Amino acid sequence: MRKFPPRAFRLRALQLRGLVPGGLLPRGLVRRGLVTSRLLPSRLLPRTRRGQRRTVQVVMLASVFALAPATWMHAVADSRTGTVAGAPEREVAVVFGAGLWKGRPTPYLAHRLDTAAELYRTGKVKVVLVTGDNSRAEYDEPDAMRTYLVRQGVPDGRIVSDYAGFDTWDSCVRAKKIFGVDRAVLVTQDFHIKRAIALCDAAGIESYGVGVAEPHDSVWYYGGARELFAAGKAALDVALRPDPHFLGPEETGVTEALASADTVP
Repeated sequence: MRKFPPRAFRLRALQLRGLVPGGLLPRGLVRRGLVTSRLLPSRLLPRTRRGQRRTVQVVMLASVFALAPATWMHAVADSRTGTVAGAPEREVAVVFGAGLWKGRPTPYLAHRLDTAAELYRTGKVKVVLVTGDNSRAEYDEPDAMRTYLVRQGVPDGRIVSDYAGFDTWDSCVRAKKIFGVDRAVLVTQDFHIKRAIALCDAAGIESYGVGVAEPHDSVWYYGGARELFAAGKAALDVALRPDPHFLGPEETGVTEALASADTVP
């Protein structure tokens, strides 16, 4: 049986257990055959200074491209977010869907709807446009959102439903093209509000956002991390401007709700 010096034996044992990458083992041990090179990875970094500089430049450039969408969203939306009290008066509030649990709004969606109801009660908005997913008969976000708002004191006639708001871009484009919304207060969680403003701005809606604050629990951290990837899709949506999954004819729901609001003494 071949004997290894104590240090070489420990490194070899760690290597076999996957705890030490082969590339971190001392070359002298490998060269003398004290540790096998069979598990060593191929050369990952160039050996020349020029090659190393080029690698660093590529990594830095990739980082810039990865962060560019988030930077763009912050630049567009930073000055247009705030609280219910600081929100400007607009005719319409747009509330984005955030999932259902057993047919009822999830806590995050309920908090959005609570905020929209407060905007209505304080006279900041006259009509609430709820936009969400109704792609399946058994899953109806807009109707669940409407039911919740009515329970919070918002009249049914002041609520308009968009049943094809499958994502933020679709909701913004449909609010503009289908429902004729030009200016709105957007309501969603604080980690999502900047993307909503940026996309609605690109769709032609002058927007102000009320970001709903949440406890920094696992759901909040998941949503924040998801936004890093969603920012890239948002940039592509703005660049390519795809049509929503469903566009369809223009609807008069918002116009009729506003007319009804104006006739009430």
